[in-house]
Amino acid sequence: MEQFADLNVPERTLLGPGPSGVDPRVLRAMSAPVIGHLDPVFFRVMNETMELLRGVFETRNELTLPISGTGSAGMEAAVVNLLEPGDRAVIGVHGLFGARLADAAERSGARVVKVEAPWGSPLDPQALEAALAGGAKLLAVVHAETSTGVLQPLEPVAALARRHGALLLVDAVTSLGGLPVKVDALGIDACFAGTQKCLSAPPGLAPFTAGARALAALDARKAKVASWYLDLTMVRSYWGTERFYHHTAPVTMIYGLREALRLIAEEGLEARYLRHVETWQALVRGLEALGLELLVEREHRLPTLTAVRVPPGVDEAAVRRRLLEQYNIEIGGGLGPLKGKIWRIGLMGHSCRRRHVENLLVALAACLGRKADAALETARGA
Repeated sequence: MEQFADLNVPERTLLGPGPSGVDPRVLRAMSAPVIGHLDPVFFRVMNETMELLRGVFETRNELTLPISGTGSAGMEAAVVNLLEPGDRAVIGVHGLFGARLADAAERSGARVVKVEAPWGSPLDPQALEAALAGGAKLLAVVHAETSTGVLQPLEPVAALARRHGALLLVDAVTSLGGLPVKVDALGIDACFAGTQKCLSAPPGLAPFTAGARALAALDARKAKVASWYLDLTMVRSYWGTERFYHHTAPVTMIYGLREALRLIAEEGLEARYLRHVETWQALVRGLEALGLELLVEREHRLPTLTAVRVPPGVDEAAVRRRLLEQYNIEIGGGLGPLKGKIWRIGLMGHSCRRRHVENLLVALAACLGRKADAALETARGA
């Protein structure tokens, strides 16, 4: 039988929709000895991780923790805890992940009202307000739609939720750690993310935070939470002061997340946000200099994930395959109605580097039979 030590895993430049590259410090942290999840030393690791997560979410919410599972587990935890059968929920859908939110809400027994926008466009606040006028317990939106590269402005959505008395749930999977989320300043009631995007830890945890209004709704439930594993009435007891056993925490993953969050704290949020925007601007300049068109209008583009239209006559899968096999660079293809029509280029966390942008531009130019020199000069601002 082949041993894992014999497995030849290449070190890729990860510029797709996730996962992103992982700093060597995070990998070293994950090689620390495994200890029990009820060990006092691990409790200290948990406390530090929660406090570091509060910093990235920009919140003082006591219930701020990593859900044991990927970002989809964070989504499911938010929905099944905040919604009961019969609750009315308004869900913004302008891509795959808004559709998933709506699906999860329907599975929880909620009466879902979808407010839809074309893939590649943000949600219309007037359409959201019209839906909220009928009353709603919850308004849910995707901040950074990974399937399209659209950045949804949160300020008008938060104002609508407050005006109509709805809880505001935000999917920040592709924004947390790369773009401001500002949970407290905006009055976001619950927010979830994933470790493998801008936080640059391996996939497997879902950072989650819930404020006082969300917890009040949780405590006032008439029905049990539909998911035992994701029931926050029990999970918060393990992460709270009593450390009441619920499930075996993924100890090694939490080591890695703690170290990834320490790296963010050392860099500083504002400096990190600026790095993401400036690197993305260089990418956009270079892509446009190669003659490529972007899917999303300039004012709605998401800096951490760029959707590029595939030129006519180009086999988009063949280009991605050549980038991977010849240049060791991973980018993503389109999903749903955009399958075969776009490439998705991620600049997140540890992967968000100027050298990666320049290497991608050279490789993409070669794949398309175009010259890279002018694109590189333009990307550099020359």
